[in-house]
Formats: sequence, C-alpha cells, structure tokens
Amino acid sequence: MTSTTASPRRAAVLGSPIAHSLSPVLHLAAYRVLGLAWSYEAIDCDEQQLPDLIESLDETYVGLSLTMPLKRAVIPLLDEVSDLARAVGAANTVLFGGVGPFAHRRGENTDVPGLVAAVRPLRPDGVGSGVVLGAGATAAAAVAALRELGVTRAQVVVRDRARVAGLQAAADRLGVDVDIVDWPALGALADAELVISTVPAGATDALTEAESPSIGAGQLLFDVLYDPWPTRFAAAALAAGAQVIGGLELLVQQAALQVELMTGRPAPVEAMRTAGQAAILSR
Repeated sequence: MTSTTASPRRAAVLGSPIAHSLSPVLHLAAYRVLGLAWSYEAIDCDEQQLPDLIESLDETYVGLSLTMPLKRAVIPLLDEVSDLARAVGAANTVLFGGVGPFAHRRGENTDVPGLVAAVRPLRPDGVGSGVVLGAGATAAAAVAALRELGVTRAQVVVRDRARVAGLQAAADRLGVDVDIVDWPALGALADAELVISTVPAGATDALTEAESPSIGAGQLLFDVLYDPWPTRFAAAALAAGAQVIGGLELLVQQAALQVELMTGRPAPVEAMRTAGQAAILSR
C-alpha cells in the first residue's frame, strides 16, 4: 500500500536474536531513495511473544519482515496466506490493511522470488539440475525456486533425516520430486548445475576438505549466508572456477520485493545493495 498522507508509517523485522539483522539498513535505504519518511526497526520477538506483539501493533504499521522460526509460526495468525507461502509453509512477509477491528493480515513469501531473481542474471535460460543443502524453511524456499527455474526433480542433502518431513511436505505441495540424500553426498554436488546451501555457518567447511573440489567450473553455488562471507565452501568453489552468489544478494532481492509490496513502488535495488555492502564492511 502507498502512503499518500503525512501520517507516520512504520515497518519492522521480527526475530530472536535480531540485533544483527541487515533488514533495517536495506529498507531504510529504500525509503530514503523513494522519499518516504517511514521508519523500520528490528524488534526482538520469539514464537511465544509473536501473537501478542502482532495484536499490539497499531494502524501506522504497513508490514513486517520475519526471520525463522517466525516464518512458520505466523501462518495461523494470518487472515490470508498467498498460495506460494502456503505451499512453502513459510511467510517471511506480513502486510496490513484496514484499521482497528477491520485490520487484515496477509502473508507473503518473498524468499522464493528473491532466490530466483538472484539466479536469473547468471542462468537466464533456467537450470537443468539442482541440489539443496539443508531441510529447513529456507531449503523449502530453495526447492520452490528450483521449480521456477525449471527443475522438476531435485536432490536434497541432509544431515538429519528426522528433520525432512516439513520439507518433503512442501515439495509435495509444490509438485517437485525430491530425493533425500545423506550428507555429504559429494557426488550429487559434483553433478549439479546449481547448488543452494541453506545450512548454518561452518556446516559446509568439511566439504572443502575432499581431495578434489565438490563444486567447480560450469557450476553455480548459491550460499545463503552473508556473515561470515565468504564461507570456506564459497571460497573453495570460486577458486575451483564455479560461479558464486552470496546471501547478501538473496537478502537484497527479497527485501526489495517486500518494499514493493509495502509501498506500491519499484524498489531501488542498487541503492539497497550498496547500503548492505557498506554495512557488512563496517562490522
């Protein structure tokens, strides 16, 4: 929604911990370029606090960004959920409409189109094969992104098969066949055109210790981490001749889509990227 009055408009990112988030930097950079006197803050909030916090927000709030595990926890609290967010099982964006008892909460997922937007410049014709590392909500978004890029069957490499039920359910809803493969599955990595790593910092370090690189020339690695960057895995892939996309690009692209949903205006992606890069360098 676009603010056409002088009344204050606010947005925020929720999570716990949340102080490290770059979302305020990106959104505020967009507001400056767009000439909007809006505010955007980071609010520490866990799953237990989420219902009361959302109820406490007044009509000055246009929307929220959510980190895990709130992306899943928020869905029962919403009046409307986009088909994509419901299929993935996660809403990273909440949009507010109306006021008081007529307020309406809509959940969207910008992680998926953000992933796709980051990959498209390097693979304009799509992707032939893909592997996802991890089984959480971001992994489900990665499977959805692979579908949009033309992959109908993906391999998912996991460290704990007990955690794959949610991802498998999401893949079924998305209509993507997934093969669950036990970690580290170096052969699967070596054969994939696109590898999307959604695992925490340090988890992929061991993948760099093999005698030959697991990812090399002709392949594309998308590592969703941005701090620390580069990861050892990303540095090894780059040294072996692979193309590499870092997590900052995902953060920028998904935030840009949030800005567009909340303001109704095209997002200044380059200004947001520049602000994010400067913030990382200053840490």
